Amino acid sequence: MDNETVSRNFIEQIIDKDIEEGKCQEVCTRFPPEPNGYLHIGHAKSILLNYGLAKEYHGKFNLRFDDTNPTKEKYEFVESIKRDVQWLGADWEDRMFFASDYFYQMYEAAIKLIKKGKAYVCDLTSDEIREYRGTLTEPGKESPYRNRSVEENLQLFEEMKEGKYRDGEKVLRAKIDMASPNINMRDPIIYRVAHMEHHNTGNEWCIYPMYDFAHPIEDAIEGVTHSICTLEFEDHRPLYDWVIRELEYEHPPKQIEFAKLYLTNVVTGKRYIKKLVEEGIVDGWDDPRLVSIAALRRRGFTPESIQKFVELCGVSKSNSSVDYAMLEYCIREDLKLKRSRAMAVLDPVKLIIDNYPEDQEEELEVDNNLENPELGKRTVPFSRELYIEREDFMEEPPKKYRRLYPGNEVRLMNAYFVTCTGFEKDENGNITEIHCTYDPLSRGGNSPDGRKVRGTIHWVSAKHGVKAEVRLYENIIDEEKGVYNEDGSLNLNPNSLTILKNCYVEPSLKQAEKYDSFQFVRQGFFCVDAKDSTPDMPVFNRIVSLKSSYKLPS
Repeated sequence: MDNETVSRNFIEQIIDKDIEEGKCQEVCTRFPPEPNGYLHIGHAKSILLNYGLAKEYHGKFNLRFDDTNPTKEKYEFVESIKRDVQWLGADWEDRMFFASDYFYQMYEAAIKLIKKGKAYVCDLTSDEIREYRGTLTEPGKESPYRNRSVEENLQLFEEMKEGKYRDGEKVLRAKIDMASPNINMRDPIIYRVAHMEHHNTGNEWCIYPMYDFAHPIEDAIEGVTHSICTLEFEDHRPLYDWVIRELEYEHPPKQIEFAKLYLTNVVTGKRYIKKLVEEGIVDGWDDPRLVSIAALRRRGFTPESIQKFVELCGVSKSNSSVDYAMLEYCIREDLKLKRSRAMAVLDPVKLIIDNYPEDQEEELEVDNNLENPELGKRTVPFSRELYIEREDFMEEPPKKYRRLYPGNEVRLMNAYFVTCTGFEKDENGNITEIHCTYDPLSRGGNSPDGRKVRGTIHWVSAKHGVKAEVRLYENIIDEEKGVYNEDGSLNLNPNSLTILKNCYVEPSLKQAEKYDSFQFVRQGFFCVDAKDSTPDMPVFNRIVSLKSSYKLPS
């Protein structure tokens, strides 16, 4: 094992080389979300990658809100992002920053570029700027305002700052190369006029920097050594480097791009999620059918399961999609040894043990998790009347049906052997009660005479069981049809949520707190809903079923 070579991803190899060549003393990374929505599973990869690198190299990790666009940003999103990053285990310590903290330095940086002849105020409209920019095969045209004097540009930019111009009337552009093969280098806009109140700075500013200008400045000010971002920013890297170079920062940060995390058949686009929320199709950004981090947490996923998932996905330079089943595999693997098992009946029918004394009750000791004895034992109340699953009884069973039917004997899990003696129906032909007798000598589910019983079913005492609501979730997308219709709308699964209101769980679950999770025997893993559950009516979300045909790629 000691001689085993640990495979280094390409980002670690770059950092190793920078340290070896003396370009970097202490590694500093950052996670820079824009506070304009809730984070999703793709962001989790970025958070854990950036934090993991800082931890691996005994460096620093910053949380920074890129709040340069006041039109979409809200303080609500700032708070939700902080909760999500903390929950995932990424510790920014005392280093939480906002791009808006640096607005004055960015303004001074723009002044510096103007004085160097590297930026100018342009009066073209947004449509004209787009037209002048050219195409991927044709160079752009220079703006007629490109050669204004330094003095005129300084005056106009100051007037922009003082609020003398309407939104879109003037912009500040970097003066680079309108013939560059990289369109991002064709005199990009670096400041625009926007008369809008900012969630952090109020009405102090009416000009705001563009992301491509602000981001490298923020990194440089904070001492970020490696600015890890996703592949769509690869074409923006020459501009990132240009800003750093022209502003003459002593310790330039290095931008490195990696492939985004794409999950099959999920919705991550903020525009689509916002529409689902506004139309009431989901009950918020944390609806458990979504893959926002808040939704995954409410569904019952753990930070460890998401960490494992990100680890299995790996870090690469090429885009690829990952099956949602891999995420489900990770939560199953994480919970199966950690969580107690419990009995819950989701579609109840009453089972009456006719020869069990009416006033008798007993406490049965059961293992919390047979695969992990360290989780100990609990007691479960047993009485004459029980609830069992409706599907565990059949009047006329097919061959190989091993559960309850007239004349058949089964094991009540951890309790007794019972034999069905009869049943009752209502006027519609629905089974309302099942009658049976029990063997008092088979307590604990074992017979003293050694007879074998092939079927085992779970149960909840009718007298002691706690009524609960259970929510069964499926993918919000109809997987057979794909995510989008031809018109761009979402292909929604009409069965993505099934609500069962007449369920019974064993009384130990009455004390369960929000986010607590359990394995309901034979049913799946379930979590106490953090939004709607109450002591009087607990609500459980199904996290994932017990089994899957999914196998990890070899």
